[in-house]
Amino acid sequence: MVSITIELLMDLLEKICVILVIAYLITRTRFFHDILDKKFTRRNMILFILSFGFLSIFGSYSGIVVDGAMGNVRDLGPMIAGLVGGPLAGIAVGLIGGLYRYFFIGGITTLPCSLATVFAGLFAGIIYLLNKGKFIGIWRAVIFAVAIESFHMILVLLIAQPYSAALIITEEVYMPMIISNAIGVLIFSIFINNLNKERETARERDKFYDELERKKYELEIAHEIQESFLPHEMPHLEGYDLFAINIPAKEVGGDFYDFIPLSEGKLGITIADVSGKSVPAALFMAVSRTILRAKATGNSNPAQVIKEANELIASDSKKGMFVTLFYAILDLKNKTMNYVNAGHNPPVMFVRKMGDLECLKTKGIALGALDTMEPEEKIIKLETGDVIVFYTDGVTEAVNDKDELFGEKRLYRLVKVNSGLSSKEIVNRIKDEVIGYSKGLSQFDDITLMVLKVDDRKSK
Repeated sequence: MVSITIELLMDLLEKICVILVIAYLITRTRFFHDILDKKFTRRNMILFILSFGFLSIFGSYSGIVVDGAMGNVRDLGPMIAGLVGGPLAGIAVGLIGGLYRYFFIGGITTLPCSLATVFAGLFAGIIYLLNKGKFIGIWRAVIFAVAIESFHMILVLLIAQPYSAALIITEEVYMPMIISNAIGVLIFSIFINNLNKERETARERDKFYDELERKKYELEIAHEIQESFLPHEMPHLEGYDLFAINIPAKEVGGDFYDFIPLSEGKLGITIADVSGKSVPAALFMAVSRTILRAKATGNSNPAQVIKEANELIASDSKKGMFVTLFYAILDLKNKTMNYVNAGHNPPVMFVRKMGDLECLKTKGIALGALDTMEPEEKIIKLETGDVIVFYTDGVTEAVNDKDELFGEKRLYRLVKVNSGLSSKEIVNRIKDEVIGYSKGLSQFDDITLMVLKVDDRKSK
């Protein structure tokens, strides 16, 4: 008895290898994916039912005959169809397999085996409904297959006649039937489970990419908005040549420069660097710029402007954010410049008369660092040929592939060597040197440059 059972099982397992291929092919079809997505179109349902109906018919011959009875995997088709496609699919496939069994195979177990195949699809469909259309998982599906085949054997014992013959058939085929159908369901369940994971991963990936695209679009809008904060055109100043650029390290940044018209013949000039990067820095930059402009309008005292601006920025500063800033008032007629430095990189000035450089340093701390501050104010006299280069630390802290800083010395040398050029040319020379120094490395920090040159010619 044991040797016969093992022989039957090995024969059925051989057929399972074919089912393995069939399972892979079916679960990779478009209509099977659509059914998993609950897209129950007429076309999808017809293809789905016919595929598993064919599997059920094939299962009728995937076994051995014992006294006219077939130990087979016919119930596999309706079980999987019902668990994946619901009652309609399960019953339809069960009818295909059951009717084929009833009319084309015969034997004393014809009626119970045919009914068992239909019931397999029906019960699978009921489980589908109870589980709200979700696949029940690998091991639950295997347990269900064992239960269905046990039920199949019970039907044979209850209906087939004579009972003695039915008992012999059941004893011979019940174990191969249960094991082979359980293995068949296991194979399909593994494919379905993996497919669901693949699809879930794909959905998460698509969701991620959609979110990434949305954020990219929002950052592009933010970049455009931030650009609108910067001056669209350079001021045309009689006797001066002025030019500036801003290159954010990311879509948006914390650097900014501005030109603030004051009383007649005077212009406020500022360059600033907000702590941090990206969106938070950009928002803080917008607030800082707005406050500075509001306080600078109508006020010709740089120290007073910065002091009052600091009070507002400090009260509104969250999470320790601050802004370093250099602010100056240029008197166009008298060619003087009053300035204060709130913790910013001191601009470097090429004094043509001396043929040398000096840094515009004053005592001061970053805006927002403390509630109160007393900035030091200084004044300088400007003469024809003098050049002032304002910059942020994105220039001097640019690094090369050896992790070496660009540094102040290189910047000072560039200013001195190129002092005879126009302000725009000086800016571009410095920018090109900084970018070339980094040799294609990702830009670490925002780069902002502004050059003011005293020139008897009109600014072009």
